[in-house]
Amino acid sequence: MDNQNVIEVENLTKKFGDFTAVNNITFKVKQGEIFGFLGANGAGKTTAIKMLIGISSPTSGNAKVAGFNVYENVEDIKKNIGYMSQKFALYDDLTVKENITFYGGIYGLSRKRIKEKRNQLIEELGLQNLTNELVSSLPLGWKQKLAFSVALLHDPKIIFLDEPTGGVDPITRRQFWEMIYKTANKGTTVFVTTHYMDEAEYCDRVSIMVDGKIEALDTPKKLKELFKVSSMNDVFLKLARG
Repeated sequence: MDNQNVIEVENLTKKFGDFTAVNNITFKVKQGEIFGFLGANGAGKTTAIKMLIGISSPTSGNAKVAGFNVYENVEDIKKNIGYMSQKFALYDDLTVKENITFYGGIYGLSRKRIKEKRNQLIEELGLQNLTNELVSSLPLGWKQKLAFSVALLHDPKIIFLDEPTGGVDPITRRQFWEMIYKTANKGTTVFVTTHYMDEAEYCDRVSIMVDGKIEALDTPKKLKELFKVSSMNDVFLKLARG
């Protein structure tokens, strides 16, 4: 594996019976890159992520994540990545403090490290007055920001975000992207799926999936030039309409 590439995917395919959800996709992602993985609902984005994070086995093809093979080194992959799912990932019936402590334990951090990380995270998010509140009582935007921070507790090499800004207001979306930039600037690779095409503009490179295949992959600027349009939304529409 190239030192710069933290994800390498070659001809990766996932079939469910006669249906091909992910069809022979190939791409690489560099360290510290914000890589946008775009497509309409049902295009195959979530299925592809599940193969990369080791919770679904490919039908064929190859992939390495953080230097580890998706067939043979699933546990090693899980230790080196963070993951925030489309469905909210924290426990509603635990407090903010309990959630951070619980996930710190799952990630194998020492008690001392959990305490340090917990204090740091609570301060960064400005949650000092809410540490003992149940997560269910927090507004959605706060929940999303907390879930993102918790997924970074163990300093993973890569964080996978599956439609992290779905349903949140524009201000929270902007704040969330500020957190993403900060994370990438520290050298963590951010692999993000979204169906908000304006968010594609914030990524270093973007791949667009249509019906299980990657139909375009480049920087937002080059994709707009290639398709002779002024926005990523127009790029997406041209691809979706064939």
